[in-house]
Amino acid sequence: MAESSQAPLMGRQFTYQQENLLALYQEMEWLSLVINQVICSYLKQEGHENHWLEIPQPPIAPGSSLYADLLIDWELNVFERLALALAMAPSIKPDALDFFFGLNGLIDRPFTEFGGVSDKAFSGFLPTGQTLNFLISANNPEWREHCMAILSHNHRLMAEQVTELMSVDSGLPAWAGVYRMSEHWLHYFVTGEHLRPELSTSFPAHPLDTPMTWDDLVLDYSVMSKLDDIRAWLSHGKTLMQDWQLDKKVKAGYRAVFFGPPGTGKTLTAALLGKSTGREVYRVDLSMVVSKYIGETEKNLSRVFDAASYKDWILFFDEGDALFGKRSEGSSSNDRHANQLTGYLLQKIEDFPGTVIIATNLKSNMDDAFTRRFQSMVQFTMPGVEERLQLWQNAFRGVCDLADDVDLPQIAKDYEVAGGHVINILRQCALNAVRRNERTVYKADLIQSIRQEFQKGNKIIL
Repeated sequence: MAESSQAPLMGRQFTYQQENLLALYQEMEWLSLVINQVICSYLKQEGHENHWLEIPQPPIAPGSSLYADLLIDWELNVFERLALALAMAPSIKPDALDFFFGLNGLIDRPFTEFGGVSDKAFSGFLPTGQTLNFLISANNPEWREHCMAILSHNHRLMAEQVTELMSVDSGLPAWAGVYRMSEHWLHYFVTGEHLRPELSTSFPAHPLDTPMTWDDLVLDYSVMSKLDDIRAWLSHGKTLMQDWQLDKKVKAGYRAVFFGPPGTGKTLTAALLGKSTGREVYRVDLSMVVSKYIGETEKNLSRVFDAASYKDWILFFDEGDALFGKRSEGSSSNDRHANQLTGYLLQKIEDFPGTVIIATNLKSNMDDAFTRRFQSMVQFTMPGVEERLQLWQNAFRGVCDLADDVDLPQIAKDYEVAGGHVINILRQCALNAVRRNERTVYKADLIQSIRQEFQKGNKIIL
């Protein structure tokens, strides 16, 4: 019965993917005709008086394919549609680009203006930014501006990483880079499944997830009150900005700073804010962002902000004072560059329409110019005795059995620990128990694990 019930579902899924693929192949046929006509007009061959804009575009209708839906929803013009088709051609129908392999009879070599590169592992033609420029403006030089817009990093196709212009070695024209469609968007156009962007130099951030729920968060009442304000904005911000026309009074987006000692719940809270409001949270990897080369840090950050600008994401910067620290009053070139970077980041955050959360251990490390522009400053303090007891109870519940000699209220009273410390202690206690082939944790286990955790911070308990 199970197999027979799954068969119709698999059949529908197969048909769905066939329809999506058919739309892409139709787009490739149109691309082939366009390329042929552009080259024909450029070389003044027979039929050169015709124009590629006269070639009918494949019809699109809402719901006919995922590719059609994107063209309609994003209101892409014919130049942008051509760019998409060119970028996906090597993966869908590489022979659609074979027209570009023609030789210039005068010099017996490929046409420089066609752009493109070849690779040992791929025998086909790989289009570059110059290839797109040729198709758009070879016969209409004034249309170069369309190509410039499409290849700009803030164009939606580039910002959402549908397409990418690969970087080139220093000294080479930027448009000499390979122009391609990202694999995760190509996967989406066929299957309908949106893969999360992977951590890479082109996207230095990774998803921040947690199996915990909002009810698991143990914080002081005053802290929870401020977090409820942030949750309220995440839930009703669009209504306020659009229906209440608050966008005429304030800038879009929401900016918050979480500060306090390590282990007090800053990262967990950021993850839970996303989870409880149905948003993706991306933690920016500062090790991949910060560069010793002038200008590279800004580029790395732009990739994150540009990718997130069209999505309802929360961007989380941990140890944010590494990027958003106080500006120096020095006059050296390094000081000036650091100050310029700080100003650049401030502007990026102010212009970002989504939610940004910056976490730091010390508020005093943050530049005042940043903190003045943040809507919320949330201080995460070390939990009190009642919060610590709840943290201990939540941690061991459903994991380990506590022996009769374990007095959690007394443990909570005697040892000042944060939630992150409690989880580390739980892990060590569980490890000790499983070595004994049991689930029971004794007072000695608990004290030993607390002692080990305190030693990390050079603290000693008797």
